[in-house]
Amino acid sequence: MTMFTRFFTVLLLSLCAAAKASAGTAAELTVTGRVTPDACYIELSDEGFVDHGKIPAHTLLVDEFTVLPSRQLELQVQCARPMLFALVGIDNRAESSLAPDFFYGLGRNIHAPDERLGSVALSYRNPVGDSQAMQVLASTNSGESWTPEPNGYPRSYMAFAPAGDRQPDFISQLRVQLQVDTAINFSQYLTLNQEVPLDGSIVLDLRYL
Repeated sequence: MTMFTRFFTVLLLSLCAAAKASAGTAAELTVTGRVTPDACYIELSDEGFVDHGKIPAHTLLVDEFTVLPSRQLELQVQCARPMLFALVGIDNRAESSLAPDFFYGLGRNIHAPDERLGSVALSYRNPVGDSQAMQVLASTNSGESWTPEPNGYPRSYMAFAPAGDRQPDFISQLRVQLQVDTAINFSQYLTLNQEVPLDGSIVLDLRYL
């Protein structure tokens, strides 16, 4: 073995020993996770489905709206902590509404697409927030000002507060009845020689204030 070979071998053994010493005296710890914002969750009874069944065409009124029986759904909001929020109705059938500032559309006649089938109205009844009876407030300017109003018009912000208050309150648990009122258009404006499905579609969007 030459002197150079002996020197290289000693150097290599020394580096290996140093590496082993380093590996034995240090360990890496990794900490992971995510901080998520507090949130609220909304739920509707019957999965938010209102079915009026089959409505014989001859029972519809010729020259006025045919008002169908009101239906009530139980609406619940659960929050991680008391929070300020509002519910906003978004109409997925707005182009079929007969009065889009007040009523949600019921869709169009699939056999005659120019014909609008009718309207849906929403209102909030008997709200209870954190075991306290509340009133319904509405805002038409995205929450800048509020007035007592149970009717949930399209795009209006709907919030809840103790009786007499004029600003929404912090709530962690809300229960309220959502009343759904459906009206079918004058039958003289509809082609009804085939089965026509009603097609209302509304999203209740929870927004933090």
